[in-house]
Amino acid sequence: MGVLQEIASQQDQLDLAAVYIKHLRERIEKLKRLKEEAMRSMEASSSMMERTASVGLTSPVLELRDLGSSIELVLITGLNKNFMLYEVISIFEQEGAEVVSASFSTVGGKIFHTLHAQAKLSRVGVETTRVCQRLQELIKSY
Repeated sequence: MGVLQEIASQQDQLDLAAVYIKHLRERIEKLKRLKEEAMRSMEASSSMMERTASVGLTSPVLELRDLGSSIELVLITGLNKNFMLYEVISIFEQEGAEVVSASFSTVGGKIFHTLHAQAKLSRVGVETTRVCQRLQELIKSY
């Protein structure tokens, strides 16, 4: 009976190892997809920075990307614009998104704001076209 238990135990361990390996492979694929999304996002942001750096910025530039359950906003304003970031965050929150990170950098007389938000309720999501419309109305007032 001891030999049979030992064989069963080894088989259980092999089964667990196989399940764990499958889990790791799935995690690797998910991380690869996230990396690719981040790389595309960075490339788009840098090309947007290059475009606006070569052109005089007279009004704010807005780029909103729907990333599934999250949204990325890149907003470029001039240094002379008295821009209220809390208004942007309020629009996200009113539309059912929660801002999870926000950053800015100043390059050559321009301020580059980047915000990442995700849906408060993932099953409901966020209507990105409505968010974009409201943000465009907001930046027109500046």
